[in-house]
Amino acid sequence: MESRAKVAGHAVHPMLIVFPLGLLATAVVFDLIHLISGDVRWSEVAYYLIGAGVVGGLAAAVPGWIDWFAIPHGTRAKRIGLIHGVTNTVVLVLFILSWLLRRENPGVPPTEAVVTGLAGGALAALGGWLGGELVERLGVGVDDGAHLDAPSSLSELPAAVERGVVSRSAMSSQYQGVERRAFPQPAYAGVERRSRGSR
Repeated sequence: MESRAKVAGHAVHPMLIVFPLGLLATAVVFDLIHLISGDVRWSEVAYYLIGAGVVGGLAAAVPGWIDWFAIPHGTRAKRIGLIHGVTNTVVLVLFILSWLLRRENPGVPPTEAVVTGLAGGALAALGGWLGGELVERLGVGVDDGAHLDAPSSLSELPAAVERGVVSRSAMSSQYQGVERRAFPQPAYAGVERRSRGSR
């Protein structure tokens, strides 16, 4: 199922999500270093990382929800996508709370601020795993007909186009835009996808 929110042929959500995941995970690590070392600089930097991570998370959520609304109802992907979205919303709420609790003195955050950050970090790992399940197992955000020899996203050719085709006009008139949803793959389709472009 192709993403509905794309830039230059690629889904926006996975491009943006690396920022909040990296920033918030680093904030948790910096809080732990602060607890071990007692150096206030680590928790001060964590405060700013959390602020930036929350902004990044809100930005990444928009294309994520756009893609979720496009998933067909009654599918496992729709259920997993909802759990993924709700989990990550709770992550953002926990980090917002952590940020608010440390506003008065970012260098010496109260215990509650660190605990909510740690809880947010643990839930972010679950949310990230669910996102991986959506893409890698359920094919959400993956171009229909994608294979290892698919043309570049910048070519504007569909992923399922045959090898050697370099323009839309050179495509077979029989090409209808084959979708993986319409032709379910066997339990393991890796070999077929690898060899598809070499026919």
